[in-house]
Amino acid sequence: MPLLLASPAPLPPRSPVWASRSRVRVAASADAGATTAAAASAGESGGGGGSSFPSFLPRAVERIRDGAAIRLAKRIERVPVQTGFSKSPILSSCVRPLEQQQGSDPVVLLHGFDSSCLEWRYTYPLLEEAGLEAWAVDILGWGFSDLATRPPCDVASKREHLYQFWKSYIKRPMVLVGPSLGAAVAVDFSVNYPEAVSKLIFIGASVYSEGPKDMTRLPKFVSYAGVFILKSLPLRLFATRLAFNSIPDELFFDWVQIGRLHCLLPWWEDATVDFMIKGGYNVLNQIEQVKQKCLIIWGEEDGIISSKLAYRLHQELPDAILRQVQRCGHIPHVEKPREAAKHVLEFLERDKAGKSNRDRPSSVPSVPASR
Repeated sequence: MPLLLASPAPLPPRSPVWASRSRVRVAASADAGATTAAAASAGESGGGGGSSFPSFLPRAVERIRDGAAIRLAKRIERVPVQTGFSKSPILSSCVRPLEQQQGSDPVVLLHGFDSSCLEWRYTYPLLEEAGLEAWAVDILGWGFSDLATRPPCDVASKREHLYQFWKSYIKRPMVLVGPSLGAAVAVDFSVNYPEAVSKLIFIGASVYSEGPKDMTRLPKFVSYAGVFILKSLPLRLFATRLAFNSIPDELFFDWVQIGRLHCLLPWWEDATVDFMIKGGYNVLNQIEQVKQKCLIIWGEEDGIISSKLAYRLHQELPDAILRQVQRCGHIPHVEKPREAAKHVLEFLERDKAGKSNRDRPSSVPSVPASR
């Protein structure tokens, strides 16, 4: 919860889908079920870039019926990322923007523990339609990257991999979005590479856990047994029900399948065990070192991480605003995508407006006329 290339080549240009990039107003009232229903009524049964899925995705993707997940899955690509801990570039999975911009900071979307970029199936299109340059990036060890060479997937490796991805493809300060454990990834990354991050957005942030205890002394089979349970369908059914305040009945099993799809890749067990036996994330002492402006989004009915921790995080971050989502569980960008997108867009617009006001030359004060 790797085909080998010599060096990271620049991505080829892609044709923009929209002739204009006018901002789309995002209403906050619709939930994921309404989003999917709207897509279905428009005749969008899936596909955004072709009639077939990328060959590296597990075959189980063909059983998914969620149109938004189908469309985003067809856009997943692997790009080479050269790191210092792997002799060969790691073909790393992501969804990249249809066109890159220079006028605003790119928004880079991470995901939670043992998840993938498919978490963003509902919110990613809304951000893209609003004119943002959005990237959905799989954290090393999870998602759909090619890990056939079994690279290390501990915290330091995840950090370096994300940095090299940023250095190779994004190349300018980004708005880093971390949901759940992805918030710990974002905190750790922004403290170590502050020049790469302009702003931070946390969603249901898992930043107060100290990570699993040192498991290096345990027999390997015990760790693998635990990971096998993590992958099991009964646990995924339970976790999916716990993560959301409400799930449309027709989407429940699809959401379970989407959440465990990456677990079907042959290296998933090795990568997850490697992460867990080395202690996982512990960013308690890094939170106060975060200097960027932050947005905190939290579902009021979060059944996994208490919404009370939202207030603690708000107090401990030096420059943060808090937005709570009513009648929503742990993953607002899946359960309440329009509201999540609305908060993100308002945060970015607010900061942009603040910069404009600071950059605008002050007016000359008027002098009262003499009487």
